[in-house]
Amino acid sequence: MFLKAMTIAAMSLAGSVAMAADCSFTIEGNDQMQYSAKEITIPAECTAFEVTLVHTGKLPKATMGHGFVVTKTSDLAGLSSAGLAAGAANNHVPPGDARVIAMIPLVGGGEKASVKIDTSKLEKGGDYSFYCPFPGHFAVMKGKLIFG
Repeated sequence: MFLKAMTIAAMSLAGSVAMAADCSFTIEGNDQMQYSAKEITIPAECTAFEVTLVHTGKLPKATMGHGFVVTKTSDLAGLSSAGLAAGAANNHVPPGDARVIAMIPLVGGGEKASVKIDTSKLEKGGDYSFYCPFPGHFAVMKGKLIFG
């Protein structure tokens, strides 16, 4: 009887571990101005979600840098435009801009960087996007961020 109860408890624990949310994602950017994903889904169970950006190309940051910015979709065009004025020293993102939910600074070929997104800043079912802030890249290097 004891062995049967232990087996049932172990099976229950294994089931809960198998269902644990994956609270991280790796996205790649290349020298052809492409992200490896057009959509990222953050499970509702995640209180923080880590995104790692890997630049798989060879070109330097000044020529073909890639970053990762999360914002409301309605703020994407305005934030990207404001980034032009912010300049390279600020990773083409206005410092302290409230429209930025999370960001990874620009990286060059062969480099990588990460950010943890605090999901308390997101609403389930909200309309969010991610994009590359390097000038001209956001037109093609962008995607949908889904929470929940």
